[in-house]
Amino acid sequence: MAPVSVRPEAAADASAIRKIHTEAFGRFHEARLVEALRARVTPYLGLVAVEGGAVAGHVAFSGATLHCYGAPFPIVALGPMAVAPERQRRSIGSALVRAGLAACGAAGHDVVVVLGHPAFYPRFGFVPARPLGLMCEWPAPDDAFMVAELRPGALRGRRGVVYYAPEFRDAAMTGNTT
Repeated sequence: MAPVSVRPEAAADASAIRKIHTEAFGRFHEARLVEALRARVTPYLGLVAVEGGAVAGHVAFSGATLHCYGAPFPIVALGPMAVAPERQRRSIGSALVRAGLAACGAAGHDVVVVLGHPAFYPRFGFVPARPLGLMCEWPAPDDAFMVAELRPGALRGRRGVVYYAPEFRDAAMTGNTT
């Protein structure tokens, strides 16, 4: 196994990113969602994992909002994330999440939410969001909708509904969920 490095995505990575999401999810929806997020959402952060000179995985982070007592609080949503099927179970996804959370923190973001696998994300500091008073804008299993504070205490006194970028809602309405 070649060592894995993580770096910001580049325009030249677009076709590899599209292929990875399509193959990992077995459909085009997540790849299209990434392209829409990249084109229209601020902030947006896309990272690729490179192994043996080839793009092996991708993760996207995009702006979201916690509506807290009527006052919007900007946060970041993690997803979609994908690793090439033949390279899964090699800690590439973990490397992407760690690097992404570090980059989000360095950019001054305080809170990240994810709708993902409850056995995977807690190792990075994610905890169920509902007990903290955060709800997802659409129905989501309580154990799968999670949050991580990148700045301790960032959620103190904040409760409400998390709204993802409209591109996620558009995907959900058409059955193109991540």
